[in-house]
Amino acid sequence: MTTPIKFSVEPLNNGAKLGVITLSSPKTLNALSLEMIDPMTAQLQSWAADPEIIVILLQGEGQKAFCAGGDIVQLYQSMCDNPTGPNAYAEAFFSREYQLDYLLHTYTKPIICWGDGIVMGGGLGLLSGCSHRVVTENTRMAMPEITIGLFPDVGGTWFLNRMPGNSGLFLGLTGASINASDAIFTGLADYFLASSSKESLRPTLQSIPWTTDAQSNRQILTQALTKLSDAETKEWPPAQVEPHMAIINDLVKPDNLSSTVQAITSFSTEDKWLNRGIASLQHGCPVTAHLVYAQLHRGCGMALNDVFRMELSMAMNCCTRGDFQEGVRALLIDKDQQPAWRFQKIEQVPEDWIESHFDYKWPGDQHPLSDI
Repeated sequence: MTTPIKFSVEPLNNGAKLGVITLSSPKTLNALSLEMIDPMTAQLQSWAADPEIIVILLQGEGQKAFCAGGDIVQLYQSMCDNPTGPNAYAEAFFSREYQLDYLLHTYTKPIICWGDGIVMGGGLGLLSGCSHRVVTENTRMAMPEITIGLFPDVGGTWFLNRMPGNSGLFLGLTGASINASDAIFTGLADYFLASSSKESLRPTLQSIPWTTDAQSNRQILTQALTKLSDAETKEWPPAQVEPHMAIINDLVKPDNLSSTVQAITSFSTEDKWLNRGIASLQHGCPVTAHLVYAQLHRGCGMALNDVFRMELSMAMNCCTRGDFQEGVRALLIDKDQQPAWRFQKIEQVPEDWIESHFDYKWPGDQHPLSDI
């Protein structure tokens, strides 16, 4: 039986060591499962206490994806089995996934994430939490939850709110796919390297004069990766977000969801990237559109741990409201691409229906993320 995650340790200079984490399920595009989440969390905690481990590399196996998202097929089955809740599997999956994401965000030692290929949903949650995030000419990122009736979770409230202008709300509503140039512009990544440069990363790590101070090592690594990125001669992919910022800022009305959706869906253009996003919103889940709008407004200025607590309540409520289950069915199970959303239009969604997504009662009022 093959394991979906692998760990290894490699020697570096000055007695330092590199810890390597490899998501190893290329047939599923390294879709994130509990069988990956739990061992990764335990290994990171162990390496945090190991003075010899100085830096960590997080990567995906195969040429197609770093991580295409969470394993939502198992989540779908759990929703079918527990349509009105409680859903023990969903609670375990989301809570432990968010704990891992929070651990990455707050990890003291530097973590390099090699974000080559597809980086979506739960994969973006992993990458966004790492201290040194590398993207390549093959990188394709998105938070496409509008298509499955969920919402941009795994810290989406945090990183979408920190994007320039109104681009975070636009990307959350449309699920638009972005590339390496866009990832760096929006703050989701730090460095561009050609995918073929991965082999040169090891000699670079070998040559760094590592110390015993984590903060110093972060700075040294930043300098080394910046030098590699600046020397990269391969042409960056054409930017999509930055050239469209004037249009995005004009279409997105941060204080009016209905006007924003109307403006985006009625916008006429020959631009293929914009049209793909427009189509996703047109056919996407109306409740998700409301949730994206609500989470970004509620989460603005919220501490990171509170963001994950809020998103967990939202996720658990999504598991019993029908749209998430229906969206996964239409996209991945029956593949008919014809989801029957609870509400057909943005204007039909009651305000109290959205409000109720933020209120989830935990047994004994003990929130699963109370310890972060």
